[in-house]
Amino acid sequence: MNDIVHKSFKDKQNTMPMPVELGTGSKHMLLDRILSLIPSGANINSCFNCGACSSGCPASGLSDMDPRLFVRMLSMGMDEEIMTSDWVWMCTTCNRCVHVCPMQIDIPGLVLFIRNNWPEEKRPRGIVDYCSLALEHESCSITNISSDDFKFVVEDVADDVRQTQQGFEQLNVPMDKKGAALFLSQSSRMPLTEPSEMAPLWKIMHLAGADWTYGSKGWAAENYCMFLADDTAWEKLVATKAGVVDKLGCKVLVNTECGHDFFAVRQGLEKFGISHSFEVKSIIEYYANWIREGRLKVNSDWNLDLKIKFTVQDPCQLVRKSYGDFIADELRFVVKEAVGEENFIDMYPNRSNNYCCGGGGGAIHTDFVRERLSYGKIKLEQILETGAAYCITPCNNCHSQILDLSRHFKAGFKTIHLWTILCLAMGVLGKNERKYLGKDLAGVDHKKRII
Repeated sequence: MNDIVHKSFKDKQNTMPMPVELGTGSKHMLLDRILSLIPSGANINSCFNCGACSSGCPASGLSDMDPRLFVRMLSMGMDEEIMTSDWVWMCTTCNRCVHVCPMQIDIPGLVLFIRNNWPEEKRPRGIVDYCSLALEHESCSITNISSDDFKFVVEDVADDVRQTQQGFEQLNVPMDKKGAALFLSQSSRMPLTEPSEMAPLWKIMHLAGADWTYGSKGWAAENYCMFLADDTAWEKLVATKAGVVDKLGCKVLVNTECGHDFFAVRQGLEKFGISHSFEVKSIIEYYANWIREGRLKVNSDWNLDLKIKFTVQDPCQLVRKSYGDFIADELRFVVKEAVGEENFIDMYPNRSNNYCCGGGGGAIHTDFVRERLSYGKIKLEQILETGAAYCITPCNNCHSQILDLSRHFKAGFKTIHLWTILCLAMGVLGKNERKYLGKDLAGVDHKKRII
């Protein structure tokens, strides 16, 4: 038995399954490289084939593969089979397998290593193209929006809000404000395809009296280079963002309802040793604190008679892979304040033990659409079991995937951003900011603004 097997398992070797024995030599080239380059990869020796990883993985069975089989094939030197299985691109690297593994084997880390060694011409074009596009612009955006275009769109939408929505005549959306406490990131999709969806976020910042700014550079909240396991490109994007935030003198980079970019920046700063003088936080922390401090007058009275039910998705990158249950609890506090505690129904399992929706790891932008939807059936069933009419998704990739699931399977529930329900609960949601609301909420408005 290999020496690095945990001692407690050595003591129980007569009663427990034997760990995977690792080979060496030409038939184990992938494994040899993993063990030589990734110190933590050595814990693969401790796998004893319990199957916990596969039982909790929604990707199990896709492309005739599952996490346990993946580790077993790797240990047996089946390099060719592994390097021709598209399963590594269907795995969302959500880390639920690590969460349930008694030996904490980093299977997503192994998957990313395989991705890094994948033939370039065979990698999913969507992820490759988005990584390339982000590297072309200082905005770090996966779109071709220039700094001038971004500023124009932001100011155009803000001006419309100022002219048409009472109480926001003085709405300010700062750009490149030096010394601002908070630097906000923004999903590239919104200024390009649904700019009005940004307005609720600005209203929240305005009502909270936050000292914040966008940057004309480094503002984009995505990092598909991380999904390619392209460390050089991943580092460049994070370093670009860090340089912009530090140059402006902001104290916190605030990630606005996005899971993977939060993880990419926070993990990237540490992984690559990038010098910086700011913290990285999720805007959910601020939502919760501003409600507690009375800076956001969120009120659930609008739902007293309607009794519309809501559930919430826990983004893997934000909860399980970053904050843990703390941010999941803060998320629930915010949602309950907005919709009423009696109108919130949790999925099961939830928080750090929740299932991935299937849109992470770059999967939302690959050609494996059928597999992605199949992956998401567990999430679909979770949502349907709650009976909720709405699933709140504080992550753009989660939002896109769960929206696709509901539409494809004709499930009937709606998918909305967290900022949408917050503005609804404050009576400040504009008529053109209700794209994702159903008929039951399309016309709901307090008209009793609480300011």
